Amino acid sequence: MPRYIAFLRAINVGGHNVKMAELRTLFEALNFEKVETFIASGNVIFETGATDTAAMERQIEDHLHQALGYAVATFLRTDQEVSAIARYRPFSEEELAAAQALNIAFLAATLAQEAIESVLRFQTEIDTFHVNGREVYWLCRTKQSESTFSNVVFERVLKTKATFRGRNTVLKLAAKYPPE
Repeated sequence: MPRYIAFLRAINVGGHNVKMAELRTLFEALNFEKVETFIASGNVIFETGATDTAAMERQIEDHLHQALGYAVATFLRTDQEVSAIARYRPFSEEELAAAQALNIAFLAATLAQEAIESVLRFQTEIDTFHVNGREVYWLCRTKQSESTFSNVVFERVLKTKATFRGRNTVLKLAAKYPPE
C-alpha cells in the first residue's frame, strides 16, 4: 500500500495550535492507515490504497478546515518522492557549508516558466533559489530574519500556496520513512 507524507501549512504557527494526537485522529477519520506525525510542524505520514493525490489533498484540506475552522493547505508526496527530494543537490557542498539554512518549499503543481522567473528574481546576496519540479529550494546565507524573503512574499507574488520545511526535516523524514 502506498505511503504518503502530508506537508501541512498553518499547523502550530500563527496561533493555530494542534496537538499531534488530534492531527492523527483527524487523518484516521479519513480511513488512512498507519498514521503517524513527525515533529509538531504539520508532517503526517500515512498509508492508503488511494492514488489520486490531488483528490486526497482536497479531501484532507476540506476535512481539516471543517474540523479546525481554518484553511490548511496540504501537499502530498510519496515516500519515494521525499527520498528523491532529500537526495537532490541543487547547491554545492561549499555553498551549503557557508549557508545558515536550506529550506524546501512544497507546491501543489510545477511552476510555469513565468513563475520560475519570478522565483529567480527573489535572489539577493543573501538568498539563492532553485526550482525542481514541485519544489523550490531556498538557500539563505544569513539568519532568515535578515532576509527580505518569506513564505508570505512567495505566495503573494506567485499567487500559489506553499509550505516550507528545513532540509534537515526532509532528510530525517527520508531516513525514517524510506521507500518500501
